[in-house]
Amino acid sequence: MTESLRFLGTLKGHRGWVTGIATTYEQSNMVVSASRDKTLVVWELTADQEGTIGYARRSLTGHNEPVQDVVLSSDGQFALSASWDKTMRLWDLNTGATARTFQGHTKDVFSVAFSGDNRQIVSGSRDKTIKLWDVFETKSATQTFAHSSDVLCVTYRPDGKEIASSSLDGHIYFWNAIDGKLKGSLEARRDVVGGRKQQDRTTMAAQASACCFSTLCYSADGTCILGAGNTKWVCIYNVARRICVKKFSISTNKSLDGVLNQLNSKRMTDAGPLDE
Repeated sequence: MTESLRFLGTLKGHRGWVTGIATTYEQSNMVVSASRDKTLVVWELTADQEGTIGYARRSLTGHNEPVQDVVLSSDGQFALSASWDKTMRLWDLNTGATARTFQGHTKDVFSVAFSGDNRQIVSGSRDKTIKLWDVFETKSATQTFAHSSDVLCVTYRPDGKEIASSSLDGHIYFWNAIDGKLKGSLEARRDVVGGRKQQDRTTMAAQASACCFSTLCYSADGTCILGAGNTKWVCIYNVARRICVKKFSISTNKSLDGVLNQLNSKRMTDAGPLDE
């Protein structure tokens, strides 16, 4: 029997698009959101109280450009944000102050992640690199891994010994977090190719070059990795064998743009394509 999700309400406070949210198991009543309004907001959830689901506890300001990503330390004491201003900031959630600013990327930072012990972080940027940093010991990056295209997402394996990164070229790369060596890669473009959109002038196959993962997540035991992006697919890969073991379609609603693999112009209506 599958569990169903029930809509409880909306948290309002940002003045721009919300680009990321984060929470922890230890403090599941706290949520931190990132936005293109250049701020982060710490929310306190109060779903047990009638008439409200939560309130904004604190706003975190300091970035000069939109904030693209946010993650929390495993103990819920710190937040780490990535911004288009080329920096990352470590926030003390108890005080709302910036504990440290990380500088070194030359273009927008798209993604950040904590290691399992919270002692290291990894960042991915549009400058086609990922960088490793010691949280409190050094001011500059300890290692830099070059990519052939923009880096969209980075994540640590739960044991902290491996890092996965996804890039705009449609590949997932696996790195040794200790010595920085590339362990291998897999091409995911054909696995996540989306359907034809109503205004597309190219075939579905030709769009594969534009398909990539913007989100990655390891399984708890680190043997598999999940990826999702700007298509209808969520894919699960076996890391050791570098193969896709399962694909899930997040929607079969044919009225949504980009779900059908092929479009029949004779069956198009103002409400979308008719069922085939």
